[in-house]
Amino acid sequence: MILSCSNITKAFGTDTILKNISFHIEEQEKAAIVGINGAGKSTLLKIIVGDLPADSGDVVLAKGRTIGYLAQHQDLESDRTIYEEVLEIKRPIIQMEERIRQLEQEMEGREGAALEAMLAEYSRLTHRFEMENGYAYKSEVTGVLKGLGFCEDEFTKKVSTLSGGQKTRISLGKLLLSDPDLILLDEPTNHLDMGSITWLENYLLNYKGSVIIVAHDRYFLNRVVKKIVELDQGQAHVYMGNYDAYSQKRAMVRQAQMKAYLNQQQEIRHQQEVITKLKSFNREKSIRRAESREKMLAKIQVLDKPTEVNDAMSITLEPRIESGNDVLTVRDLSKSFGPLKLFSHVDMDIKRGERVAVIGNNGTGKSTLLKIIMDLLPADSGQIRPGSKVHVGYYDQEQQVLHMEKTVFDEIQDEYPDMDNTRVRNVLAAFLFTGDDVFKKIADLSGGERGRVSLAKLMLSEANFLILDEPTNHLDITSKEILEDALTHYTGTVLYVSHDRYFINKTATRILELTGQTFIGYLGDYDYYLEKRDELTRTYAGGASALSADGKTAPAAGGDMVFAAAGKGALPAGGRPAPAAAGKTAPAAGNPQKALAGLAVAPPAPKAALEQEGKLDWKAQKEAQARLRKWQNDLKKTEESIHQLETRNTQIDDLLTQEEVYTDVGRLMELNKEKEELEEKLEALYAVWEELAEDEPQI
Repeated sequence: MILSCSNITKAFGTDTILKNISFHIEEQEKAAIVGINGAGKSTLLKIIVGDLPADSGDVVLAKGRTIGYLAQHQDLESDRTIYEEVLEIKRPIIQMEERIRQLEQEMEGREGAALEAMLAEYSRLTHRFEMENGYAYKSEVTGVLKGLGFCEDEFTKKVSTLSGGQKTRISLGKLLLSDPDLILLDEPTNHLDMGSITWLENYLLNYKGSVIIVAHDRYFLNRVVKKIVELDQGQAHVYMGNYDAYSQKRAMVRQAQMKAYLNQQQEIRHQQEVITKLKSFNREKSIRRAESREKMLAKIQVLDKPTEVNDAMSITLEPRIESGNDVLTVRDLSKSFGPLKLFSHVDMDIKRGERVAVIGNNGTGKSTLLKIIMDLLPADSGQIRPGSKVHVGYYDQEQQVLHMEKTVFDEIQDEYPDMDNTRVRNVLAAFLFTGDDVFKKIADLSGGERGRVSLAKLMLSEANFLILDEPTNHLDITSKEILEDALTHYTGTVLYVSHDRYFINKTATRILELTGQTFIGYLGDYDYYLEKRDELTRTYAGGASALSADGKTAPAAGGDMVFAAAGKGALPAGGRPAPAAAGKTAPAAGNPQKALAGLAVAPPAPKAALEQEGKLDWKAQKEAQARLRKWQNDLKKTEESIHQLETRNTQIDDLLTQEEVYTDVGRLMELNKEKEELEEKLEALYAVWEELAEDEPQI
């Protein structure tokens, strides 16, 4: 164990942020701290590193171990260049190298004891220099800087001239190169593009030390961590596994907690009704019985109501009218800023019902594309034609569509003057603006609060085509999940820019990657994009024909065409099946098993393969029959177990209607507990039965 946190408590005034927080971190363990905004995640990190004192509790770091910390905001002041600033972290190795060179010069002409002493020091230093990777420290610095998104021609830039995000990346690079035993990272992916985030994931996965991460990037957490510490209502709950495992376990725990809470509340109400009835009899014996019940009721440890997973915001997106099938048509679009060409000769079609994610490295022109579509920036050339009955709703990450001088209330009411005050307040309450919060000026709000105002306006717009620029920025994980659910159930069309890979995986039906000054299309989610990106590039390398965004073949020309991969249950962007490469069979549109147009189709289904190959030989038949018998036996045992548990469940329901049971609190709680356990076992057995039923062996 490298770190132990025991009973950490921290309050600010009357607001207790952390209450008896306890967890530990093992050697080489990668863990995350998660929770809604304001749960105390950053506060806990500051307590661990000693930047904030805890009101009570202990933080113990293993003896002789080092700790490194990256805060969210960095105020790095330096006159050095980027390379010099990061290289400075290797100062001990540089000094060691300088001493080695000095010894090499001083040993010339020396002899006797003086030479022996120098040789001993030289041998010791060179061994240590080699052990600390001294011969590769410069390439290590260069590799980290490139991994974090700095080009070599930027290495000579002065740190003092950089943006806050660039300074944060430099601080992150210095921290990684310092190689502490325990790294604490507070939102490390905020200022990184997708390529840099992937690089950081791989770096941390191979890091020999331990890592604690606070991040809203769920895809990042899924890949890196194996333990989740959740902060909820001031308390800590530890879950083993990555983010997906935590999310599933959390849902199960919350469901069980809610069920226990509701059962207890029902029992309390029942006992209160019995007590009231007994007292109404106004007889001494009845009153004594009522008082006895009151004492028993007072001894019950009342469960706290568990927090709902998705109770932070309420978002319902629904178009007022349906658009035509062709939502947006883009032809020959180009945009440059001076000598910097962002993209050129872009053709694109967006169809009704699609959810299209635009991805790419920072500075490639993703947000510029959306602004051109919204007529906020002029294009250098090309045409943009919205379809019939298209009503656009726009979410701007810079909140330029908000009026800084207005209050939150006026921002909504002025946009929708037909709404009365009560409805405006109700809408704002759904986005966590209550009481006097509605009278705050937009200029005084945080980035997250402005984002919530923009989302509220988006919900009210009843648009059938949503254009979103980084919609998950400043949102906590819970709010992201709510937005994901709203977009997934939205019946209109969505075009958005995002670097949130988990969000893209949940919502996108098509991905457009902006790379090499053109757009490459993939029909599917982010995982599918990763799977097919390199495969698609190889398939069309060397001047092979590409697919334009409308699904028609077009000759590759300097990389300025758009590729489209068919599959993932959808047609190419233009709604037509993608043609196959020469000599190959094109897969059927919409078949997820034949995911890439132009590649060889999947092998025939097992049944078809059996028909082609004829009857199985005798040994194979025996093995198949054995598998069938085992399957039948497993299915029968599962059905018998389900029957037994369901019978017992029915018996408990009958018992709960009997007076001698429902008036016995202890017995009632015991039966309720048994019923909960039975239902959990039944749920597991139902899942086993469904899996068995789907996997019936074929002979």
